[in-house]
Amino acid sequence: MGKSSKIFWIIAGVLFACASVAINYKVKYVMHHSAGGSVQEMGNIKVGLPAPDFALQDLSGQEVSLSAYHGQKAVLMDFWATWCGPCRMAMPGLQDLEDKYHGHGLEILSINQGEPADHVRNFIQNEKYSFHVVLDQNQAVGEQYGVQGIPTLVLLDKKGVVRWIRVGYSPSDDDLDKLVEKLARE
Repeated sequence: MGKSSKIFWIIAGVLFACASVAINYKVKYVMHHSAGGSVQEMGNIKVGLPAPDFALQDLSGQEVSLSAYHGQKAVLMDFWATWCGPCRMAMPGLQDLEDKYHGHGLEILSINQGEPADHVRNFIQNEKYSFHVVLDQNQAVGEQYGVQGIPTLVLLDKKGVVRWIRVGYSPSDDDLDKLVEKLARE
């Protein structure tokens, strides 16, 4: 390996490390600590404003639109992927919310980011999750919502207004549970 090749790889490594630290700082410190664990704004969405509508196919091939839930259910959207460890850690908590509130005013839309339907279906079946999974094959909805890291959770009230956003996994979901209970009953 020549001297210029070594220098190139050292510079590339330093730039990668700097970018990793900057992203980690933004997601874990700036976004989380500025709003007590949640964020107020992300991409095209903002707490207090209506969420953009979308339509995606679920695991059975049926089209699901966000607007179909307006006036009927609060919606908790979870942007995730099977390869994402923190996403997988968050899913039992989502299942707990599904078990508590599905028949009581809450719809969980688990929005998989870019994975093949068969792969996602096998994962969901193996883990025995019962919440509604839709496929964002080209990640257009994730992009529309400004998702930069997963898991990202977005909670809407029954009018389709964004009430809460969180980027990343948190083992303590007491605040989310209380807000879901409130919104599901409204």
